[in-house]
Amino acid sequence: MQAVTPERVGAHLEQHFGDATAAHGSSAYQVNVQGDINFHRQSEDDRCLADLRETDPTVDKERIEQTKGGLLKDSYRWILENDDFRQWHNNPESQLLWIKGDPGKGKTMLICGIIDELESTTVDDKHKSHLAYFFCQATDSRLNNAIAVLRGLIYLLIRQQPSLISNIPEKYRHAVAALFKDQNAWWELSKMLKSILQDPGTQDTYLIIDALDECVEDLGLLLNFIANNSTAYPRVKWIVSSRNWPDIDEGLDTAKQKMTLCLELSPESISAAVGTYIQHKVDRLSETKKYTDDTRDSVQRYLNSNAKDTFLWVALVCQELDKIHRFHNPLKRLKTFPPGLDAIYQQMIGQMCKLEIANLCKQIIAVVCLAYRPITLGELKSMVDIAEDVCNNDEALTDIIGLCGSLLTVRDNTIFFVHQSAKDFLLEAASDGIFLGGKEVVHRTIFSRSLQVMSATLKQDIYKLDHPGIFIDDIKPPIPDPLATVKYACVYWFKHLCSTPDQLLGYENALSDNGLVFAFLEEHFLHWLEALSLIGELSKSFDMIDNLLAMGGPTRSTKLSGFLHDAKRFVPRYFSIVSSSPLQLYSSALIFAPQQSIIRNTFQKRIPSWILLQPKMEVDWHALLLTLEDHSAVNSVTFSHDSKLLASGSNDQTVMIWNVSAGSCQQTLEGHNGWIRSVSFSHDSKLLASASYDKTIKIWKISTGSCQQTLEGQYGCLRSVSFSHDSKLLALMPNMANDKTIKIWNMSATPKFCQQTLEGHTQVVTSVAFSHNSKLLASASRDKTIKIWDLSTSCYQQVAKDHSRHIDNFAFDRTFEIDRIGLSPSSHYPHERKEESHNGLAIDKSWITWKEQKLLWLPPNYRDRQFCISPSGSIISTATENWNFIIIGFSLTGLKQRFG
Repeated sequence: MQAVTPERVGAHLEQHFGDATAAHGSSAYQVNVQGDINFHRQSEDDRCLADLRETDPTVDKERIEQTKGGLLKDSYRWILENDDFRQWHNNPESQLLWIKGDPGKGKTMLICGIIDELESTTVDDKHKSHLAYFFCQATDSRLNNAIAVLRGLIYLLIRQQPSLISNIPEKYRHAVAALFKDQNAWWELSKMLKSILQDPGTQDTYLIIDALDECVEDLGLLLNFIANNSTAYPRVKWIVSSRNWPDIDEGLDTAKQKMTLCLELSPESISAAVGTYIQHKVDRLSETKKYTDDTRDSVQRYLNSNAKDTFLWVALVCQELDKIHRFHNPLKRLKTFPPGLDAIYQQMIGQMCKLEIANLCKQIIAVVCLAYRPITLGELKSMVDIAEDVCNNDEALTDIIGLCGSLLTVRDNTIFFVHQSAKDFLLEAASDGIFLGGKEVVHRTIFSRSLQVMSATLKQDIYKLDHPGIFIDDIKPPIPDPLATVKYACVYWFKHLCSTPDQLLGYENALSDNGLVFAFLEEHFLHWLEALSLIGELSKSFDMIDNLLAMGGPTRSTKLSGFLHDAKRFVPRYFSIVSSSPLQLYSSALIFAPQQSIIRNTFQKRIPSWILLQPKMEVDWHALLLTLEDHSAVNSVTFSHDSKLLASGSNDQTVMIWNVSAGSCQQTLEGHNGWIRSVSFSHDSKLLASASYDKTIKIWKISTGSCQQTLEGQYGCLRSVSFSHDSKLLALMPNMANDKTIKIWNMSATPKFCQQTLEGHTQVVTSVAFSHNSKLLASASRDKTIKIWDLSTSCYQQVAKDHSRHIDNFAFDRTFEIDRIGLSPSSHYPHERKEESHNGLAIDKSWITWKEQKLLWLPPNYRDRQFCISPSGSIISTATENWNFIIIGFSLTGLKQRFG
């Protein structure tokens, strides 16, 4: 009998199926290698620093100062003599200073002045200090979230001291940008910054964060980080500023040695500073407008009398005076400006309403107000009714925005509010006059127009990349970028849909079988996923699916329901590959989907013509929902009780918290010094306990990823932990031959302590389970018995004995546990083997390649298992771990014509 070899199998396949070739066009393909060229031009460190830089805080500082008319030294010098500031600056034990004040009090310019003063004292090389800062701005998506703050601080610290780049983990050194596309970004960046701050080479450091109240995303995480770390590093001093918000006060309250400087409690200093600012502004107006001395003095007196110690009010009034022609008397116009920010905003809106284009201005303000991030001029054009000649003229559109009561400004083709207080006023006090028909109507308009612009713009391979295996890091958007005008719509269309009530939306028109939503998804779902991947927002698709299902669409539309449920399986299954190689949507993702997948059948025609023979897949989605990778040698997994999170404990001494919906790691908990044997969520899903062979149990706060307490005792290695259902008790089982006890810790006490030791088993306890009223505890042991304990008395009743073998796991009811699960692809595919046919079709790890170019991604369960190629190279066969074979046929002629 002849030996069965891959070559003989391939020959048999080719004889059976024939040479899968077909005639195609003769156009050749050239790979765009510009990304590779740019990568090699830069050193690794330069590339890493470039990836970190979402924005340069030093440039932001310059822009803010210029926008506000320049930094006046005499307007901030008062703080240098302030007792609270001097104590913070001079006392080694005073490490956190919180500067708080109402809107318009000049907090940001005060911070700019402090930065200048601190920079002037850090030039001595013998005692050199470092200074990193960040300016939060709610109206700028690059500056309004906690992740952006950490990126900015890390960027400046590394730029000042390049050696600190060693604190960025090796796995991110070559592609730091990829870090910011997953849900683990905050936790990884937190670890990086803490590593930098404790680096022996780090000099004395100042960290300054302005406008915490304008950090609109993950502010709680940022406050917790500041509070927990402000005293952790003796060489680091912090300054933060914000409005007088109770939430911020509470978030910073746990910080030790915190000092507070309230601007309202320094009225004389603020009044003097505002007076200096007024004098400066009037001097400039007097020079440009040729004021007489009397006019100049009158303007200055009016401003001093009505400013109410508010810099912003002065700036807005002087901005309006600057628009008056030099031959007109400014005093008459000046006296129309009422004191107070709200009053002047109301006046601006009243003046705008008198314009011929008042309705257009209202539309623009309404859209900018309700948008979930600042929108560009191009994005605005698709959301409001603008004349065609204006649509084609950005300068004309900018002029129209300038007529919106001086409430908006345009910078880098993006529209912003002049100040956060202006947006707050419009939303709270002026909504009736701005949101014609109500805010819900504006949401409906943005939703419907977003679908229109996406339907008109999105298409397969919108960047004309051609090659299906190209990686996201190698993709450079073309100029002009065809996605530039639809980026906002792609990310937020369904949020505006969710903000529109039933009676306004008309579900029969939107969520019916013939409605707008299903029509869009049926035609453009893959195009939309491709666009999200290209702009780094693919994870937003999870929100869309969940939100539409929650809206009740499935109860109203059979087709939409089926499509969404199929999408809920399709997107997580292929998320990892689509986020890194967008064009695999049309090849690998489709051909490896089940035969009855609605998405596969809907978009069957999108599959490339060079795939002639598709693999025969399972009929429908099987029970496996997700495969979570990148955590090796996992010993224990457990779901949170709200089913949103999954924790895994590993031999690598870490716990990984997974987002079940997204199928991605949300955070990594580090701190143990031994293998982690068991993990357990509290029943309120807020705490996690992890037991380790390092003889400790750590209690983690899920919202922050911080270790709240380490429980230690003479227990040796620990086998398992379990929370009671009321989350007040924690049971742990030592893994020592001479310890047959169960330790019960009180988790509601401060500090937590061991309140009971249950003794009675004659062998090691292997598993425990609390009753649902938390009054009883059942324990199983290698002594082949089960005991039930009354926790109020520590007494037990022997329930069962003489089992044929010892018991490893059991429960009262409704309990599920997996003893061990491997998540590392390397354990399945240890050999990096590469086989080639003479025609060039080959497999390289997880990809089928053509002449060393990645062509078709193979799902994890189809890799490196009895792989074979037909002699011509046109047919490939591979098997799953269960030895289920699949066969894929390619057109070699088509491949040569398409890719060379």
